[in-house]
Amino acid sequence: MSTTNVQNWMAWEGGVDLVALTQPGLALPNVIVHVARIVHTPAGSSPSGMICWQPDPAGAPAVVGFISQDPKTVGEYFGPKIFAGTPFENAPVLAAKIEVDSSRAPGEVSATVSVGNFVFKTVLRGLSKSELIHRPPAAMSPFWQQGAEATATSASLIVNGKEVSVIIPPTGISGGPAAVWSPCGIYAR
Repeated sequence: MSTTNVQNWMAWEGGVDLVALTQPGLALPNVIVHVARIVHTPAGSSPSGMICWQPDPAGAPAVVGFISQDPKTVGEYFGPKIFAGTPFENAPVLAAKIEVDSSRAPGEVSATVSVGNFVFKTVLRGLSKSELIHRPPAAMSPFWQQGAEATATSASLIVNGKEVSVIIPPTGISGGPAAVWSPCGIYAR
């Protein structure tokens, strides 16, 4: 059995992840709501994640960056320690309130994120049985991934009280499903 020396890591509990498109034919997703009830790092622990909301796919994102209820300690860890070498390495860190509701799992899970002038609510439905995953590093995810995941068969996105139609691609930014409930997991590099 080979070993990998780990220098940086983050672990989470209660991950709700949605990567989506708001119209067909886009080269890249224009929606990312990737959050967890609690994220643990060597720097500390806090509800955290990342977000990208680009309502006009031809324009600049309305909000983008790492989000955390502890942006100075936990949020600032992500770019240089976990996402180094990717376009996310220098993403801004934003203060956010993050609430994850898994009380209806395995039927559905949801996350509500308040950041700046935006409130995002994602709901994932039709969850598969949880599976153990182990993914090697890849271009947009230069870290080992391990954890439990349940893929959603449908997802909804509500932005500032209005439902937005979304298309879920087959693969998300970390190489796994684009709409997934991850009760626990770790990124390590």
